[in-house]
Amino acid sequence: MTSAPLLTKPSLLRRRSAGRAATAAERRPKRPRLYALDGMRLFAALSVLSFHWTAYVGIGGVWQGVTPKQVLPLVNRMAAYGWLGVELFFVISGFVICMSCWGKRPGEFFVSRVVRLYPAYWAGIALTSLVVLNLKQFARSGAGDGLDAKTILGNLTMLQTPLGMRHVDGVYWTLWVEMRFYLLFAIVVATGLTYRKVVAFCGIWTVFAVLAPQAGIPLLTTMAMPNESPFFIAGVGMFLIYKFGQNLLLWGIVGFSWILALTRLDAIKDTYVNVLGHPLSWNVMAAAVTMAFALVLGAALGLFDWVQWKWLTVAGALTYPLYLIHQEIGWTLIHFLLTKHFGVKAALGTALVTVLLAAWLIHRLVERPLSKVLKTALDRSMSTLRSVSDESAPGKP
Repeated sequence: MTSAPLLTKPSLLRRRSAGRAATAAERRPKRPRLYALDGMRLFAALSVLSFHWTAYVGIGGVWQGVTPKQVLPLVNRMAAYGWLGVELFFVISGFVICMSCWGKRPGEFFVSRVVRLYPAYWAGIALTSLVVLNLKQFARSGAGDGLDAKTILGNLTMLQTPLGMRHVDGVYWTLWVEMRFYLLFAIVVATGLTYRKVVAFCGIWTVFAVLAPQAGIPLLTTMAMPNESPFFIAGVGMFLIYKFGQNLLLWGIVGFSWILALTRLDAIKDTYVNVLGHPLSWNVMAAAVTMAFALVLGAALGLFDWVQWKWLTVAGALTYPLYLIHQEIGWTLIHFLLTKHFGVKAALGTALVTVLLAAWLIHRLVERPLSKVLKTALDRSMSTLRSVSDESAPGKP
């Protein structure tokens, strides 16, 4: 008669303990805004820009005989690793997505991603297509090949990779990676975000990412993203540290992801070695990845709470449009300036100021107003969807 209550006590105690931990996390003093993450975003974007502009110099028709490799040899050598800014982006994304959708319903998560991604992206496609198609004499050789109405329309969906279409701008490949992360994380959001479910998500995704290459199933590999997943998972783990405090389990998620990220570096670097035409040091890449992890982890642990420079909010807002327009438009602008007898340094400086200004204009004139319109319309749509679903639920008259 007494055995059943005794058997249920451990699970009851565990539930009560978990509840107390969650309540304690909710009662913690509100942390200040993480301005440091905005600064890290801008640093990552400028790192990628430096790679495309000063390291990736074998671009047909852009450089007029003199390249950054000759004029800025030290910058050229450092910028050869600038592509690792993408990996920093992925870690930040794992952190921020988990943070921004905590406590939100699936519809709210969907709306937030559409509003955040598409307005600036559509502006980037329009501007890049306009520049490349109308300034072909200055654009990179082949930049306009196959850039027809069908390709541009396909790119507007952000699904050009699974559709088998070329990118309007090569940097858009990362958006398909981000979207797959959102699709996976949406599964957890749909079931209701909890500490336990997010930890389980990190563990399950890690297992599938490790096993996918050996399984030989293309769809599984596509969704598991073995090369990119450690960065996202680490970012998610860091957010859990930020929200609930550090413990061995969360440190294990971050540490294990860091090890996996380092093991995947050789697979990731091959593409960049091919375009650079020279080898890359694994030690340097490992140090850069470790720094990326350390920066975001430092933000999670509160080491950068003292950074309260409000101008970093603007810097963070410029990051996404800057990333979207810097490559093809940047190369076209540099080529144009070089034909006008600008030196390499002057051309690079002028191009940087120009794309930063263009990114700010996209943010202020397109992204902000269009995001508000989209959010209002989508919120209304989600409200209708919920109300109609409630009315048609079983048991309703």
